[in-house]
Amino acid sequence: MKPFLLLATRAEDAAADDEYQAYLRYCGLKPEELVRIRLESGPLPALELSDYSGVIVGGSPYTSSDPVEEKSSDQIRVETELSSLLDRIVAEDFPFLGACYGVGTLGVHQGATIDRRFGEPVGPTEITLTADGERDPMLRGVPRTFDAFVGHKEACSELPGHAVLLASSAACPVHMFRIKKNLYATQFHPELDADGIITRINIYKNAGYFPPHEADELIAAALESSVTEPMRVLRNFTELYAR
Repeated sequence: MKPFLLLATRAEDAAADDEYQAYLRYCGLKPEELVRIRLESGPLPALELSDYSGVIVGGSPYTSSDPVEEKSSDQIRVETELSSLLDRIVAEDFPFLGACYGVGTLGVHQGATIDRRFGEPVGPTEITLTADGERDPMLRGVPRTFDAFVGHKEACSELPGHAVLLASSAACPVHMFRIKKNLYATQFHPELDADGIITRINIYKNAGYFPPHEADELIAAALESSVTEPMRVLRNFTELYAR
């Protein structure tokens, strides 16, 4: 099997490594089957898409909708590199799954409106599939409503006409969409279980996602939640596209 490619942008080693382990676990892959490139640490090397089964973009502390003058040089470089890679991915309809930051990257690339109108606080939220979502193979086995962990400052407020809306929440109208046949983005985190989000709460408690004094309350809510279904998206992705 050709490996899958995980493009990551988390500068903190603990967060980056925990994310990688979560993708291995829930995609059902061995380390040699999931190649990780940490874009925040250096330029994206030359890639041949034909060397991979599919491309996954993990979550990120980067916010696509921030004004350019507020973005670091590393963020601008990463966004430019991802946009160039997406030119090829979209042209080939090459298997792609972007989680959280995927909405910002694939959404911006395809002309979606990405802004801060529909951000959601850190924690579990109820996601509801659309009729198209219920029929989509990437959501095979996922119930019509399910809980998932979220935590995002920006979101998609308007999809382009050629996108297919697959899932929403009460607070965020676009939680998952598809472009063409094989290009997907989720706003929720399909890789996060309670332990995973607790790790991120501890690492990012001073990053502006929530007041730092609320960390213990958010951890307690995570421990009481029942988030078991979003991970099916990852296994479906690898089962559909492994080659």
